[in-house]
Amino acid sequence: MTINEKYIARCIELAKKGSGNVSPNPMVGCVIVHNQKIVGEGFHEKYGEAHAEVNAINAVKNQELLKKSTLYVSLEPCAHHGLTPPCADLIIKKQIPKVVIGAVDPFMKVAGKGIEKMKNAGIEVEVGTLEKECRELNKRFFTFFEKQRPFVILKWAQTQDRFIDIDRKSNKYGEPTWITGHKALVKVHEMRAAEDAILVGTHTAEKDNPSLTVRHCPGKNPVRIVLDRQLRLPKTLKLFDNSTDTLVFNSLKTKTEKNTHFIKIDFSENSIQQVLTELKNCNIQSLIVEGGQQLLTSFIRKGLWDEAHIYTGNKFFQSGVSAPKIYGTLLYEEKIDNDLLHVFINPR
Repeated sequence: MTINEKYIARCIELAKKGSGNVSPNPMVGCVIVHNQKIVGEGFHEKYGEAHAEVNAINAVKNQELLKKSTLYVSLEPCAHHGLTPPCADLIIKKQIPKVVIGAVDPFMKVAGKGIEKMKNAGIEVEVGTLEKECRELNKRFFTFFEKQRPFVILKWAQTQDRFIDIDRKSNKYGEPTWITGHKALVKVHEMRAAEDAILVGTHTAEKDNPSLTVRHCPGKNPVRIVLDRQLRLPKTLKLFDNSTDTLVFNSLKTKTEKNTHFIKIDFSENSIQQVLTELKNCNIQSLIVEGGQQLLTSFIRKGLWDEAHIYTGNKFFQSGVSAPKIYGTLLYEEKIDNDLLHVFINPR
């Protein structure tokens, strides 16, 4: 590992501390090095507050050292006025002579402008150290701006014989059929807390009556989303308790009632793409799809997914609703008590 890689790796480590608190901003870490010693470090801690570069610069006790230091940062410093002033301007003002950057910011108001501004000020700038790792750190952010849609995670639990549910008739609607254990449930809730939104279809909402909130770990609730074309779902469902923001995609109306927002789309066209476009317009950068077989398969067929988290429990149903068929590249697998998690990525 080179010196630059060593310090950018530390930037990535710091950046992860902002997970769950900075969206829709990216996670960013920054270290300032003088004579091969870190004299200041920081990360973007909360959306709307100081960026990583500001926190790292403020952490340097002797500010005169900045004029003889190198600033390392996992993502290009911003060059525009948002909720905070441009970090590139602060770096120039502090006369930091060299900046090493992991990845270029894909946001069009930055996208190379921070680099250009610093170079024009006479700062030596290096770009691309551990670029792959820096992009992976903010894969949601990069997908959002490069593909103009949220990062999509498909999630389901299946039995050993690849069923996601038993056959349930209307008089048996209510509690879902549990396939995996408690530790797997906690992990699912941790994922909910880390992502912006979660989506189910009409049948899942009706059969399972899910809350789609975070209850088994600390963290914020994701925005809840349901497809209800004809608005036939009863308002007694937990999804309509107004406890957290909920979007209802339908074919009849656009209206807001407390924390429930009805959004009209054309279901005769590509409804999945319309939903993703609306979510992009709402600044939602990541989406968990927890729907049933039909909804999950719709995303798979259109190739509109980035990761699939498949939990396999130690049960057999013999018959029922078959698990979706998916073809992806295995990223990793994890044993969770008696259950097994496989995470696939879309190779496209």
